[in-house]
Amino acid sequence: MKSTETSYPIEKVRAQFPALERTYKERQAAYFDGPGGSQVVLQSITAIAGYMQRGGANLHGAFPSSWETEQVISEAREAAADFLNVQPNEVAFGANMTTLTIAIANALGKQFKEGDEIVVTEMDHRANVDPWLMMAEDRGMTVRWIPVDKEKLTLDMQDIDTLINDKTKLVALGMASNAIGTIVDLGPAVRRARQVGALVAADAVHAAPHMPMDREEQDIDILLCSVYKFFGPHIGIAAIRESIFKDLEPYKLTTSPSYYPDKLETGTQNHEGIAGIRPAIEFFASLGEGQTRREKILSGYHEIEMYENRLAARLREGLGALENVTLWQAADDVPKTPTIAFKVAGYEPSDICVILAEEHSIFTAAGHFYASTLGDVLDVNKTGGWVRAGLAPYNTEEEVERFISAIASL
Repeated sequence: MKSTETSYPIEKVRAQFPALERTYKERQAAYFDGPGGSQVVLQSITAIAGYMQRGGANLHGAFPSSWETEQVISEAREAAADFLNVQPNEVAFGANMTTLTIAIANALGKQFKEGDEIVVTEMDHRANVDPWLMMAEDRGMTVRWIPVDKEKLTLDMQDIDTLINDKTKLVALGMASNAIGTIVDLGPAVRRARQVGALVAADAVHAAPHMPMDREEQDIDILLCSVYKFFGPHIGIAAIRESIFKDLEPYKLTTSPSYYPDKLETGTQNHEGIAGIRPAIEFFASLGEGQTRREKILSGYHEIEMYENRLAARLREGLGALENVTLWQAADDVPKTPTIAFKVAGYEPSDICVILAEEHSIFTAAGHFYASTLGDVLDVNKTGGWVRAGLAPYNTEEEVERFISAIASL
């Protein structure tokens, strides 16, 4: 399908999300909290319940429910591989992105030594900072930070050749800011990392719901995301380049598999949650066209991006026109996710969220959203952080106008 301003199938999309039927204070709830966790698509809910209803089982059993569990995991890996443009055997599942990153950092740290260096950024969620900082502290490594340009609200890459040098072993980057929505141009840092032989780890948790993932094109070694941010259950995904994964030595039980990707998946996995991964990914494909699932996913992303960006432009315009509202957003020529961070003069951000919920049935969140260094740099943490409005494919024009009117009423 080719999207225009009127052809995006919003009613078809909304029909796939049962949570949208919820009412609060006798009004239909409007979810603007997608960056913290999206609503779950019906097909994913059905798959989770179906797995449990049929009878779940652990792996390696000589009976049907065990074989079916292995098949569920295999299908989920194949779907994730199409989603990220990786190989299925490079995909590992875990409790969430944070847990996976800590496990990967602990394993990678065994390969590094005192005097080696890592690079992190001031814009990132702490899940793509603290695991690497802990690793660096354990190994006696030096940490360097890519700063935020406080005026442009982008990463300042002007000293990248110094920050990433011959001692650098790993560069950790976020693909998009979960707080202010800036989509990061990874190119300069990735190219410099390749020049010095450093690994690149990328946090795609906030980016994955809004823009297509391509590990090969983006030249990333370790790519991480979370399914609950794109319409599925609370499961983390790590895609690790095979040449790195095969030598990785995670902390694990002696009896656990020593082959990848299983060696990173410590303990019994959330099998019912894994059953919900493929349907969540296929939601993107359902909006697209093509011969393969990958082609349909990319086409579906195109439809979603155009729709979300149009709604986000209206929301930014409406909020920006209000005298006492301050937006934190990069310039118009900087790509952004449909995530808007703002403050209203005279109100605590958390109080605004209460008013939105109790008086307008609009669900939002306030704070620094674990991008605490960014909040410090931009000097907002001491005043409660931001209010964050995040759009998803199921939000409507009416909800956007309702949001603008609610803030205007303050």
